[in-house]
Amino acid sequence: METIVISHPHHFQQDNLPPTFLALGYFDGIHAGHQRVINTAVELAKKNNAVSAVMSFHPHPSVVLGKSDQNWTYITPLEEKKKILEEMGVERFYLVKFDHVFANLDTQEFVDQYVIGLNVVHVVTGFDFSYGKYGKGNVETLVKESNGQFGQTVIEKIEKDGHKISSTLIRNYLKEGLVDEIEPYLGRRYKLNGTVIHGDKRGRTIGFPTANLDTDQYSLPKVGVYAVEVSIDEKSYLAMANVGYKPTFKDNQKKPSLEVHIFDFNHEIYGEEVRITWLKRIRDEKKFSGIDELIAQLHADKSKTYEITQSL
Repeated sequence: METIVISHPHHFQQDNLPPTFLALGYFDGIHAGHQRVINTAVELAKKNNAVSAVMSFHPHPSVVLGKSDQNWTYITPLEEKKKILEEMGVERFYLVKFDHVFANLDTQEFVDQYVIGLNVVHVVTGFDFSYGKYGKGNVETLVKESNGQFGQTVIEKIEKDGHKISSTLIRNYLKEGLVDEIEPYLGRRYKLNGTVIHGDKRGRTIGFPTANLDTDQYSLPKVGVYAVEVSIDEKSYLAMANVGYKPTFKDNQKKPSLEVHIFDFNHEIYGEEVRITWLKRIRDEKKFSGIDELIAQLHADKSKTYEITQSL
């Protein structure tokens, strides 16, 4: 997959670009609804001997437009998004830098420059896609502003168990710690990558060594203890993860951290990247009265993790 980063104003010439079928949207999570949009563009491109492409934007518009703090996290950070799109057979990824200048484009300018101007012959979007200044553009205005120069397919709302599949829904499940209920909406278990960093090394002194992870821009689930699977060098291990503030040992940690105790594993992996698959939440994080109480709880958590995995 070719990644093409675009800053406004771009200088691409329509005549120099191949006819393209474009899936258009932000696509955080690339959930089951997004997959329908993207797969439709890929399939139509193949049938018409054209190039399949996805256009997305970075950073998230909420960050640029002041609707969020600067610590916005993602279900699929950029590199994860690229990997999934390539696996889906997308040939070209247009990554548009989202800034205030780009955000102020009126709807017709967006269509002229970022659809027609990139030789897009067909656009595929979700039913609630919006674009242009103040998000005034929608699937109806896209037809009008195309001036007949490209076709359009709109993927209607997709529901599961009475819920509209959306990035917001998946974020809410993460906020509630319901990692075991995400798969039907995301289309896969929730996973994230993290780099192993140095921590307090306290766990090894009580028989529960942990790998502390820098998870970059991934969205973490609710504070608590979870049964997880950890993949290292293409091998998988059962583990339990703690998302939290380590209240037994710390009083002033500003943001939650992630550490995992990997079962039957005794290797140094500092600096390595691991992949976490979230299985189920076990309990809330709590402050213990002492080390003995903490150790007893960790043994109980480990037993619960085995119990959970046997039922999956």
